[in-house]
Amino acid sequence: MTTALAPDSSTAGADVPPRSERVRLPLVTLLHPRQHTELVVVCWSIALGAAVATRMILGWQLWQAVALVLAIMAVPGTITWRATATRYGSNAAVAAALVTVQGLHSIEHGVQWTQRHVLGEPLRLSNGLLSPANSEWVHFVWNWSVVAAVGYLFARGMRGFWGWAALIWATAHALEHTYMWVRFLQVSAELAGLGQGDVTAQGLPGVVGRDGWLDLNAGTRLELICGLPFITTADRLDTHFAWNTGEILLVLPAVHIFLRRHVPGFR
Repeated sequence: MTTALAPDSSTAGADVPPRSERVRLPLVTLLHPRQHTELVVVCWSIALGAAVATRMILGWQLWQAVALVLAIMAVPGTITWRATATRYGSNAAVAAALVTVQGLHSIEHGVQWTQRHVLGEPLRLSNGLLSPANSEWVHFVWNWSVVAAVGYLFARGMRGFWGWAALIWATAHALEHTYMWVRFLQVSAELAGLGQGDVTAQGLPGVVGRDGWLDLNAGTRLELICGLPFITTADRLDTHFAWNTGEILLVLPAVHIFLRRHVPGFR
């Protein structure tokens, strides 16, 4: 016996299009700026121009120019998300924010992977487009925020195989970063106690990967898992590229099915 979940109450009075106008690709409709397309194009043009100008004239670093682009694009992004909430409800707005920000985050890890394996940059220099944001605090807060968003949608009906898989994967990813955050605090305190407070403890291994907890502590108890390729041999950059790639590949179908089943305007 199954129990039907209540529809998104936030869509009460929202401008829900008739069934004949509902498109076949919910994710495209969800992310399309619709009446704000012109604003997005204008802001994107301004952002790119400002990024080039600050790089060439002011000598800004790449990460500063990228941060400026994101700050400018946050304006049409926020307006579009508010329009999505008005048209389809708060559940759709949360789904749109989740897909957008986690998609951008996955691109950042893709850039890091490209820097390392395609451009041949040293591991310590393969920091992506926003290198100052590549810190344990940011990763810890970011990944638990993703868990909160996935958990919210899960509670609103994003269940089934893809919903469960996305929630479990996101939680495991956040726990991995929790372990690294705790290790960062411990090692930082040890360094400070030795009078080496200016030495960074960023970039320590996590549970999986080369020199991670499994690699150093599991021994024969988890020999089957540790014997698998990548689990105890990949470096941190590769393990977290895999974490984020897997996460977005699970989130996308989970959100697609959720929109189809539980958000008016997509059924």
